Amino acid sequence: MAAAPRVWLLIGDKLGDNAQARALVDALGWPYEVRQVFPKPEWVLGKPKFEPGLDHLDLARSAPLEPPWPDLIVTIGRRPSMAALWVQDQSGGRARIVLLGRPKRWAERFALIVAPSQFQIPPRDNLIQLDLPLLRADPEAVAAAGAIWRERLAGLPRPLTAVLIGGQTKPYRFDEEVARDLLGKLDALRARDGGTLYLTTSRRTRPEAVSAFERDLPPGAVLHRWSADAPEDNPYLGLLALADRFVVTADSISMMVEVASLRRPLAIFELPIGRDLMDRMRATMARASLPDGLVHLLHRLGILGYGRDLGEVRRRLVETGLAVPLGQPFSQPGSAIHDELAGVVERIRAICAESGRHAAP
Repeated sequence: MAAAPRVWLLIGDKLGDNAQARALVDALGWPYEVRQVFPKPEWVLGKPKFEPGLDHLDLARSAPLEPPWPDLIVTIGRRPSMAALWVQDQSGGRARIVLLGRPKRWAERFALIVAPSQFQIPPRDNLIQLDLPLLRADPEAVAAAGAIWRERLAGLPRPLTAVLIGGQTKPYRFDEEVARDLLGKLDALRARDGGTLYLTTSRRTRPEAVSAFERDLPPGAVLHRWSADAPEDNPYLGLLALADRFVVTADSISMMVEVASLRRPLAIFELPIGRDLMDRMRATMARASLPDGLVHLLHRLGILGYGRDLGEVRRRLVETGLAVPLGQPFSQPGSAIHDELAGVVERIRAICAESGRHAAP
């Protein structure tokens, strides 16, 4: 049997992205090396020009990218995939790249593109289109957090409704007005069912939205304000373990899918489209239909990127009975999320076996 390939897990600073990539590389069953890279401050939120290179990275904080070069790279996200393409160049084209998500350019350079349904990529030979992202809540981490948070949450009236709040992401808006709308719906939920609302913000929650939650919090509700300075006090995993039901804002695919993976009652708060022209154009283009060949051509020429429709994940969760829109009665999901990981693993092993250098274990 041939030796296993040298595998790099090349990830960045986004926890949700990293969890997906790690789940995939763990499932492969091969030894791997983690190469975590961090962007320069100006590119934490800003988007560097997409091209193979390392200029966008804070190399002092990042893991070294140096020989011996890998046979296989599993990566996700704009900034790590730019570094992965650079490594591929340094290896003389030998390193094969598996990308989770949509390629910004050069789709043909990736051995495999694994794209959840929110990414609108027409069929191509190196594409696996998933229904949902490869995100699952870690049962051991959830159980451990439950043991830590059980006493802290024990005195709260039930049902305990965890409200997991994301933030503004194009083309949606999440400003003070939207925060007040969510608070109104939550207050109606509390008046109907009683219990406790436990709200927690995230790093993407805008300050004006946080202020609205602080000012107009429904009676008896609890608000946790996310802070990078106190990550150990984050109740997220504890709520996954102990809450009776969940409300998640529709911008956060990771939180929606993690709750659904636990088969917990889930209601989704849909965000409105932004008011500016570009946001409305993005929303329109997300549902537009162009011939597949034209989409691939425009992408190859760098004229038009593959589209993204964040609403697709929300729709699939609702259609499959894993969630309801906020305002409808909560329901217990009758089935688990379909396991798509095994098919991806089989495809990657086949790609490596076809190279003539490596066989599946």
